Amino acid sequence: MREDGKIDYVEFPAGDLPATKAFYAQAFGWSFTDYGPAYAAMAEGLDGGFNADAADQVKTPLVILFATDLEAMEARVKAAGGTVTRPIFSFPGGRRFHFHDPSGNELGVFSEG
Repeated sequence: MREDGKIDYVEFPAGDLPATKAFYAQAFGWSFTDYGPAYAAMAEGLDGGFNADAADQVKTPLVILFATDLEAMEARVKAAGGTVTRPIFSFPGGRRFHFHDPSGNELGVFSEG
């Protein structure tokens, strides 16, 4: 349900829209609704948080996806053409890794425990 003051949408730049869509479809099973030749929307869930750890700062918002099997998801990201920028690491809430998609956007994938 949409509410005033709540995060409602995340939009990524996509230098190569077909390659970006293919990557997310292959790695995560996402589907898209095209709005003309230069825009594709997705509806894949959203929660958020703020990270103030000076050792873990990125300069843009970091979108984090969930995986029950982190190693399998890392393999899917690599097979789909993603570049792992930070291999799997542990933190107080679980484990995660970071990657770049074909358009250079950095995302993370998180797993509990």
